Amino acid sequence: MPDSFFWYDVMTTDIKAAAKFYGEVVGWTAQSAGTPQMEYSVFNVGTRGVAGLMPLPEEYAKMGGRPAWMGYILVDDVDAMAALIQAEGGKLHRGPFTVPGVIRMAVVSDPQGAGFLIAKPLVEDAPPPLAPGAPGTIGWHELYAVHWQSAFAFYEKLFGWTKSDAINMGPMGTYQLFKTGGEYAAGGMMTKPAAIPVPYWGYYFNVDALDAASARVTAGGGKILNGPMEVPGPMWVVNCMDPQGAVFSLVAPKR
Repeated sequence: MPDSFFWYDVMTTDIKAAAKFYGEVVGWTAQSAGTPQMEYSVFNVGTRGVAGLMPLPEEYAKMGGRPAWMGYILVDDVDAMAALIQAEGGKLHRGPFTVPGVIRMAVVSDPQGAGFLIAKPLVEDAPPPLAPGAPGTIGWHELYAVHWQSAFAFYEKLFGWTKSDAINMGPMGTYQLFKTGGEYAAGGMMTKPAAIPVPYWGYYFNVDALDAASARVTAGGGKILNGPMEVPGPMWVVNCMDPQGAVFSLVAPKR
């Protein structure tokens, strides 16, 4: 769906270890994309790709960049959107550039510094997406912002996102759900607590049961940062870090 998240990459310092870890935790299989321009693998659910795996870029690492997950937002015109993002106070970090026959994309960040990518696939006849909530798919998108209200205004203007329910989190403030064109909320935004040093987008991966998946995280050398917690749905979530330091979350309909 245009103006929505549709793909995700993890940049890491050890791609073999990351492939093994996420395979055990989420159930993905990793397959080389066979791209001559760069080392890149695809995480599959069955035969359907849902995310990518790549080495941490050397230039990014030299600037202090650490392993992280990044999301892609689908746009009709990458170059025009990159210009608009800059005009609205965001930053263009790389691109726009093309992986021939695969995708045109750019690495950007919003005015508060949360990074993401904008992209337009060049592959025709892509298979249909998996059903929402299917194990191994991405189930939620969460923005920790400096100021969620102004962050929402940025994404609303650029991508047409709309507000859904607003949840009172007490001392933590408001958790604002948002829609990206579909019937249901695609994620939430909140003003980050002081313990989180910089704004960022976080991603939740669907699993069958949370406790078993959490046990696989720690068994594989990862860490549980927060949770488990019950959230509206009802659903259960946990925030995690993989062995290389990339932060991610899990969501399930039961413990």
